Amino acid sequence: MGEQVGIDLKQYVGLSFSNDKSEAFLQLIKDEEGLACSPESLEQFLLANGVNFGIQKDALVRFAANPGGYAFTPLRVAIGQPPVSGEDGFIRYALSIDQEQHRPNENEDGSVDYKDVIRLNNLQKGQLIAELAPPVPGKPGRAVTGEEIPCKPGKEARFKVGKNVVLNPEQTAMYAAIDGLVTKTDKGKINVFPIYEVNGDVDYTTGNISFIGTVIVRGNVLTGFRVSAAGDIRVIGGVEGAELEAGGSIEITGGIIGYNKGLVKAGHNVKSSFIQDGNVHAAEDVIVSQSIMHSNIRAGRDVLCNGAKGLIVGGNIQAGEKVTARIIGNPMSTTTTVEVGVLPELRNELADLRLAFKENMGSLDKTDKALAILDQLASVGKLTTEKMQMRAKLSLTKKQHLREQAELKERMLEIEKSLEDTSKAKVQVLKMIYGGSKIVIGRYTKFIKDPVSHMTFYYSEGDISMSSYV
Repeated sequence: MGEQVGIDLKQYVGLSFSNDKSEAFLQLIKDEEGLACSPESLEQFLLANGVNFGIQKDALVRFAANPGGYAFTPLRVAIGQPPVSGEDGFIRYALSIDQEQHRPNENEDGSVDYKDVIRLNNLQKGQLIAELAPPVPGKPGRAVTGEEIPCKPGKEARFKVGKNVVLNPEQTAMYAAIDGLVTKTDKGKINVFPIYEVNGDVDYTTGNISFIGTVIVRGNVLTGFRVSAAGDIRVIGGVEGAELEAGGSIEITGGIIGYNKGLVKAGHNVKSSFIQDGNVHAAEDVIVSQSIMHSNIRAGRDVLCNGAKGLIVGGNIQAGEKVTARIIGNPMSTTTTVEVGVLPELRNELADLRLAFKENMGSLDKTDKALAILDQLASVGKLTTEKMQMRAKLSLTKKQHLREQAELKERMLEIEKSLEDTSKAKVQVLKMIYGGSKIVIGRYTKFIKDPVSHMTFYYSEGDISMSSYV
């Protein structure tokens, strides 16, 4: 009898599924007066058509009571089990390596002990820096037809290995290879660098400084002098029209007065209390607590000037993603240009990475060919000790090439994704933007004629749009 009902119902009731078959729906497709349609017959109909999991009996009761109510709107009658995505693995640091941690202690009376600035992130040879937390696997779901719905697995985290660090054999923990300071450089590489301290100003008595580690200057860096460091640069005083270049971050307590000379350039972040008539380039963020005045700033990611004063006036500010400030421009309509979505460095880096990837493929091909010959010799027992050593060496080289290739691929994907994504490009005005300011997002420009308060500017459908900043 049930089977007969199933066949009859097929003429009157339509069955449909969601794309992943996690839901099933019934709809009346042909209205018939006095259609014999009980919850049981509907359930038989579902089972006969492959729906055998997550059937909602209360929904069948509602459908049977009033089939005509579902002539235009389908009713969900079965709900599967949704898959649970895995959680990505991550790097768990044994010590903080954020820039915030380099601040000197403030005493109870408000004074600051600047001599204390190097107490943090100093570590000894063999000390643990970070460990990899493994990904958490996902849980597959189940379709209403009983099939498994695959889940998205968690991705494994990987260390980006810099200078003077070593990994354990399992490659799950990272340790310091020397005494020094842990520093993140461009593209998130973790390094340990030795420290060089200057107890006063960088001037004629010290001359220019170039060091393979981290440089700490307890005074000022005067006009015309140069400090370059493979790690971080920390200046407790101020920086004049000097050249500072760091593979890691640069932090300047006393601010920058650049006299439109020199350059402050970092492979990670630049932090300063203020920047006046300066040139600053950071591969990631430029973070300023007070003001940026008449300066040329370039940040691969964000320019943040949102402290109590938070003023940007004059000059040219470029950021790959976002600029946030309390006030942009001034009532005198001083020309102030703010550009977001500007990523020339990333485009150049992508070209370099593609070249490196091609070279890596060529080297891997040569290594594979050489290994194939040695494997052939080994199969007929003709490997000399020398050739065995060569084979072991080539196997290591191959592993190294494959690891490099994976890293290059990952970085290329990262960059390609960020170049496609203009959704992150925005200018946030926390208080006021004045006339005379110019906002550029990608290829689009907006001139501000009248003051506007509390506003976010972003790209939308071929133009620059505005919405209230809450």
